[in-house]
Amino acid sequence: MIAPKRVQRVNDHRLREFICTTGDTAHALRIGVPRSTANGWLESRAQPVISLSQFGQHVEALETEAARLRTQVAKLRQLLRLLFLIVKISGFAFRNSRIPSASNKSKLIKRIHHAAKVIPLGSVLKVIGLSSSRFHAWNSIKSCELDDKSSCPRSFPSQMTRAELDTMKSMTTSCDYRHLSYGALARVARKAGKVFASPSTWYRLVRLHHWHRPRIRVYPPKPKVGIRASKPNEIWHVDTSLLRLLDGSRVYMHANRR
Repeated sequence: MIAPKRVQRVNDHRLREFICTTGDTAHALRIGVPRSTANGWLESRAQPVISLSQFGQHVEALETEAARLRTQVAKLRQLLRLLFLIVKISGFAFRNSRIPSASNKSKLIKRIHHAAKVIPLGSVLKVIGLSSSRFHAWNSIKSCELDDKSSCPRSFPSQMTRAELDTMKSMTTSCDYRHLSYGALARVARKAGKVFASPSTWYRLVRLHHWHRPRIRVYPPKPKVGIRASKPNEIWHVDTSLLRLLDGSRVYMHANRR
């Protein structure tokens, strides 16, 4: 049998303040407070208690303030939803844009730190669509004003640009080039002057970004319903069986179905 849960007794904070001020536990003992609890009040410090008297307001005033705050929160929620929808429709994303100005990056980092005091940092970065690795790279490289990429001090001329990556993705996932291999796709892009990259680079980027090529059925689906006759003697079906006799000769037997 499970023992019933013990209910903790809660005493009024004003009684505790009175006992701590006077040092007399007799009054607390008379109203049923255990002796150990009363002695513990004398040995410990008084805990801060928040009450209506500290605010100097009545219950009606607090309810009015709570209603005003609820209305303000509802307005801010609707405004945030509208802003998120506008950003989503515009197609803006940090992974497709670059912020070369160090002042703009510092302002964004400062605003993220302020928001992280109320909301977890991971949630803030998820809402604005910024990866954690990129955010921490911005914090670690504060003196670099050339780019917001981690390769700012180690740039090389053969690095693929964002426009080239977008072109490679569109050609890889396009139905017009689904019949071409990656080697042929690299040659077509090179002849068209769109992307100058080797087939090995195409293979590596396709595996890295998980670009899936479209798979469309070339041949029509096979019929699952067989031949059906609408009237007698419309379709004849003949089965032929081969029989071997003892003398080595062969005999064919036909069976007709209507």
